[in-house]
Amino acid sequence: MATRGSRLEKVKRIFQQFDLNKDGGLNRAEMAALVVAVNPRVKFSDEQINAILDEVFRTYKEFIDEDKALNLDLVAGEGEDSIAEASTSSVADDRAMEPQKKQRTAAWAASPNHGIVFDETWKLVDDLEILVKRLKTKQAKDGKMKNDNSDMYSDAGWSREFGPSSSEVSERVNWVESGHDYAAFVKELGGLRAKADGARSREEAFDGHMAIGRVLYEHQLFKDGLVSFKRACELQPVDVRPHFRAGNCSYALGKFGEAKEEFQLALEAAETGGNQWAYLLPQIHVNLGITLEAEGMVLSACEHYREAAILYPTHYRALKLLGSALFGVGEYRAAVKALEEAIFMKPDYADAHCDLASALHALGDDERAIVEFQKAIDLTPGHVDALYNLGGLYMDMGRYQRASEMYTRVLTLWPNHWRAQLNKAVSLLGAGESDEAKKAMKEALKMTNRVEVHDAIAHMKQLHKKKVKANGGSNGENSFTVVEPLKFKTLGSKTTSRQELATALEIRAFQRLSRLNRCDVDLLMREISDSDVPLSFSGTGIPEKSIRKNALEGILRRLLGFLKPETFQEAIKAINERILSVLDDSGLSRVDIGMFYAIIAPICGGSLEKRKRVAFEALLYRPVNEGNGQLRKSDATRYMKILRAIYFPVHGSSEILEFRGDSDASMVSMTEFIVMFDDPEFGFGILSTLMKLESGDRVRHGHYVCAVCRYPIIGSRFKEVKAHFSLCNQCYSECKVPSSVKQEEFSFKEYQREAEAAKDKFKCFGSKKN
Repeated sequence: MATRGSRLEKVKRIFQQFDLNKDGGLNRAEMAALVVAVNPRVKFSDEQINAILDEVFRTYKEFIDEDKALNLDLVAGEGEDSIAEASTSSVADDRAMEPQKKQRTAAWAASPNHGIVFDETWKLVDDLEILVKRLKTKQAKDGKMKNDNSDMYSDAGWSREFGPSSSEVSERVNWVESGHDYAAFVKELGGLRAKADGARSREEAFDGHMAIGRVLYEHQLFKDGLVSFKRACELQPVDVRPHFRAGNCSYALGKFGEAKEEFQLALEAAETGGNQWAYLLPQIHVNLGITLEAEGMVLSACEHYREAAILYPTHYRALKLLGSALFGVGEYRAAVKALEEAIFMKPDYADAHCDLASALHALGDDERAIVEFQKAIDLTPGHVDALYNLGGLYMDMGRYQRASEMYTRVLTLWPNHWRAQLNKAVSLLGAGESDEAKKAMKEALKMTNRVEVHDAIAHMKQLHKKKVKANGGSNGENSFTVVEPLKFKTLGSKTTSRQELATALEIRAFQRLSRLNRCDVDLLMREISDSDVPLSFSGTGIPEKSIRKNALEGILRRLLGFLKPETFQEAIKAINERILSVLDDSGLSRVDIGMFYAIIAPICGGSLEKRKRVAFEALLYRPVNEGNGQLRKSDATRYMKILRAIYFPVHGSSEILEFRGDSDASMVSMTEFIVMFDDPEFGFGILSTLMKLESGDRVRHGHYVCAVCRYPIIGSRFKEVKAHFSLCNQCYSECKVPSSVKQEEFSFKEYQREAEAAKDKFKCFGSKKN
């Protein structure tokens, strides 16, 4: 960058000025003269100068020659200290360097970009340090202050690095903000702020509030620090630093929305401020990305991590975060590439090894995943994420004993990790240790009463059933046979075929995972009406309204605003894997917004007619159909092809490829579109079956249980009319029948409710009576 070059020339001139013996480097005496010269307002003692020089020579010892001279080449290669800050930045810990223990020599205070400028500000800092020390002493004496390690480990999943590292957790402090001590501190702090406001110039007042905020931030008094940074923002609105610091404080306080706004303001100011703030841009992008992830906006976070890596190619942490976020949205191959680059730059990056292992496992490369998990554990023996996820990998591989060992190690490090306790119970059951599994389950129930406990119990039952051979259990219970699909016959026009039900169940599973069934089509229609997407042109020159995937994520956040961030992340992952991967066929991360709306409309909430109408309106929103009130038949046909490729993945994208180049210019009305839509062979006629599954979610059939899985039947009940056994939706779709029943073919009748079965009974009774 041009700025970096000019700064390098300036540094060269400084070195030449203080390099008295002209040997190309600075010895200790020359460095001491430089320290005094660049800080003319500060009166350093010999002890302070020696402390500074010790730190400098210790930090850069590998660049120091045998004659103890600091070489100029170091400065040329290292760049601004703020770039080093960016390479290790975190929202919870954004300090440029580890602060000195002595006052007036903190690294940030001496930094040319973030440091103290005015003499009066030093007095404010010294007074504030005394106030904080007094408060800390009083709260520690009263037993109010306590360390907090409740967030020492992240939840199961990839390492998100939203908080401080585990090595820093012991230093985290919870200040007690009630009581006389804290009130007195706030009052005296107000006096210091008033002194800063009373400075001789706006610049000095800004310097004072920034320094007060930095001191408060470093002592983890985030709420008070935020007040100071906000005041600094008022004094110099176009300065990047106060917005950036305010964003860090807001994030630390859990105010992610406010943090995002501050980082966006910082980004805007940095991008419009020219090269002045170029050194800080990578760090802003990283911290904004982390904040967006906290709100569930993973695709948007990817964009900022990617931008940080472009601006600063050796920013290994940006690459690690990018890889983790890509893993979170199901883009596993891209995640592996980013994580491998991060590890190449920093081989001892335990979190990157852990997330690389998770991505490899998702791609099916389990043996290599085990190696990477083990590397993470070797680097950080207490890495809970690596231990927990390695346990999950062993579970998937059927190595239950090894899995239980991993979960035991997790519980040793984190005794109240209820997920590890539950999975330990499941793995012990899989290993055949039923008694130990029961004990582990009881411990899990003591830890939490969450719904996941009941899911784990169901999982345990399923594992137990897998042990029962198909040719019979102890009482013939749960034994089943999978028969050929041709042997399954349906009775009556209302009985759903096995294949159709299997496809509808798969779509229903995606519908639940994406939570789109909880988004009403009326809300989707309003979004279509309010959208104002500018025209763009594809490679074929056809106009379209396309937006980037991260912008589409913002629209989905509005549509699914009722979801918690972690649940929204799961929904985005499902949508990205199944829908966006097909629509983004160019690989440019752009999606035709009208086509996207039309694709999700059939699986949103609402009546059958409304869903079809909104799909039609969404296609009208596309430029090729806009203003006509009718669709081009070629466009409607292409829509059906894409719809089937997404929701009937067995067909893949071959149908779409076959259709390319169709130039049918005829138009179709809403009525004709519905006919095309309802076609079971070429349209989406399965929608009626899908809606039947939706309405059956709460339907029970009294005492009836499935003859195969033994679970109470929910939804439709499929009764075999000869052997008189009943199957649930899932077992019927999988062609499972009790192994005790031997028949050439099986005829089923579907009952959506028991009232229908009762009506059939009465009919049968009446015919016998006659």
